[in-house]
Amino acid sequence: MSAETVPQKPVLLTGASGALGRVLTRALGEQGWTLRLTDRVPFPDPLPEGARFQLADLEDGPAILRLAEGCGTILHFGGISVEHPFETVIGPNIRGLYHAYEAARRERARMIFASSNHAVGFHTRSEILDDTCSLAPDGYYGLSKAYGELMGGLYRDKHGVESVFLRIGSCFPEPTDARMLATWLSFADLSRLITRATLAPNLGPAGSVVIWAASNNSRMTWWRHDGRAVIGWAPQDSADSYAAALEGKTSGNPVVERYQGGGFTAIDYSRRDTGAA
Repeated sequence: MSAETVPQKPVLLTGASGALGRVLTRALGEQGWTLRLTDRVPFPDPLPEGARFQLADLEDGPAILRLAEGCGTILHFGGISVEHPFETVIGPNIRGLYHAYEAARRERARMIFASSNHAVGFHTRSEILDDTCSLAPDGYYGLSKAYGELMGGLYRDKHGVESVFLRIGSCFPEPTDARMLATWLSFADLSRLITRATLAPNLGPAGSVVIWAASNNSRMTWWRHDGRAVIGWAPQDSADSYAAALEGKTSGNPVVERYQGGGFTAIDYSRRDTGAA
């Protein structure tokens, strides 16, 4: 197996039992990576050769430190993955994130953080965002992702920890509504993105990059200018072939349709206006 496709050190994947964790375990395992997998629930699939799984809670700092020993990269996909009340989100997504970054600091490992478009979800769909845009989380989940990017900046500036922040759009087997014609990220493009984010020799003078993690969708007109050239990633798939079936499939909710974050923006929305222009 070529050194160009296999990291020299083991890779820790948190959230391995989740939907995207399982996709990555299969794809990276097929490439021959040495994987350390963890989640708070058992891994439901057969383990690839070279992978081992251990139950652990992200809030258990010593356990995360032990799992990361000797690892060169941490793929941090663990935590709450949809909108929930603050008290549900704060433990795994804030305290757990701190434990993951402490492990990265100790091991001098690169952090690849599964951030989200929901970190900027309250930007309107009429805006075009660069990777330097202001954070505008659309809920407590998005807030935790914005916090994660800020924590990554702290660990870069204070400890020299490299980070790749993946602002994931909508990563599903296929797009299911009109919004996803813009935001969809195929599983194959995700796997290729993780490969390049891990194997890129360096992240340039900044020490961290933001990636708009969406496939090559022609309707993706909200996001531009990110760090993909630094890591050598270009998406190969596209939602365009689904356009005829999905173009008119919208929510009918003016808040949902105004903002980039879609349905998350309308959860517990209590302003008197509807968010319309």
